[in-house]
Amino acid sequence: MRLWSLHPRYLDPAGLTACWREALLAQKVLSGATRGYRRHPQLERFRAGSALAAGDTTGWPGDLIVAYLHALADEADHRGYCFDRDRIVGVRLPLGPVEVTDGQVAHEWGLLTAKLAARNPAALARWDAVVVPEPHPCFVVVSGPLAGWEVVSR
Repeated sequence: MRLWSLHPRYLDPAGLTACWREALLAQKVLSGATRGYRRHPQLERFRAGSALAAGDTTGWPGDLIVAYLHALADEADHRGYCFDRDRIVGVRLPLGPVEVTDGQVAHEWGLLTAKLAARNPAALARWDAVVVPEPHPCFVVVSGPLAGWEVVSR
């Protein structure tokens, strides 16, 4: 499961679709509708981020994933795709952005550019001039290392 911290504009069609499916799965996990993936490290920030973004602890753990999914659907709309927003469970709340470190963004940018180089070089070429990518609309970049929840394969 990869829930990108990067803006969805950087994802190629396969990446955007995969992120949509994985975020829908994350929504199911956070709502308790499935038993699989409950301990997936990427979900830590969504569990913690919902309360932080809402400024309290009254929101359910999926408030942030709802906003995340809507931003993916917004990008899909922008490209002329049709993602089914009826699959998003919950209301889109005006959440403040959750912090993501520049170390995490740099790591994910490296992962994404490697994927695009292998899968879709034309998509990668569009982003040649990007040195510091923008984050997903749910996040704001702060200085810091790779996130503690990130699993780095050797």
